[in-house]
Amino acid sequence: MFPNLAQLVRYRGLIQSLVARELKARYRGSVLGFFWSFVNPLLLLLVYTFVFSVVLPGGAPPDVRPYSVFLFAGLLPWTWFSTSLIEAANSLIAGGNLIKKVLFPAEVLPTVSVLANLVHFCLGLPILALFIIYYRIPLSLTELAWFPIVILVQLTLTLGLAYLVAALTVHFRDIKDILVNLLTLWFFTTPIIYSMNDAPKGARRFLNLNPFTHLAISYQEILFYRGPYGHWKWLLALWAASILVFLFGYFVFDRLRDSFAEEV
Repeated sequence: MFPNLAQLVRYRGLIQSLVARELKARYRGSVLGFFWSFVNPLLLLLVYTFVFSVVLPGGAPPDVRPYSVFLFAGLLPWTWFSTSLIEAANSLIAGGNLIKKVLFPAEVLPTVSVLANLVHFCLGLPILALFIIYYRIPLSLTELAWFPIVILVQLTLTLGLAYLVAALTVHFRDIKDILVNLLTLWFFTTPIIYSMNDAPKGARRFLNLNPFTHLAISYQEILFYRGPYGHWKWLLALWAASILVFLFGYFVFDRLRDSFAEEV
């Protein structure tokens, strides 16, 4: 397993080329092109803000104002996470012609799915920055120093789960549909549209078992809440757990590697 994992570094040029191809293919033929990377998260933000500010004005948590910034701080990384897993689940099947080539490293395909959506996440950050500037939310350099670490933790966790679902979907096609429904449930059990402080005390223990809870809270504390970043112990614990998830996901992927060409 580890020799194959180490070879991923050798394929960085291939990964970079495929990520660029994926980004170009996604908006090929569209008028706005890459501008959709800014428009899509903005439209999603406006929809949620409209629902909780106009349609259900009492639905927004009272302790999070402005709600749009709070929402976007969690919604943007969630979009990266969920879209990566959905696309990774289908990546080996969609890339069957590449998988059947003897020398092609199969793990490149789910990696490309995750990294391409990381690029979209980064392209959405300027929209979030504009909202932060508009609402004059003070940011601390000390807190911002944790931001790339949070991204790295999420990247580690997402890659591990991407390898796992990609390998299993080749053998069990139902996983794609199960994953979509599971992610919907996962979204509502993560404090993104509501504050962790507003969750019932009995539910907080359950929410703390959700790994994305600690990513969402980390983004919110760094980009929204005023005060020191106090969730770092949870984040470091999640990083350790994410490394284990990454190794387990790649282990399953590596064990099933020889069957990919036959199943796709």
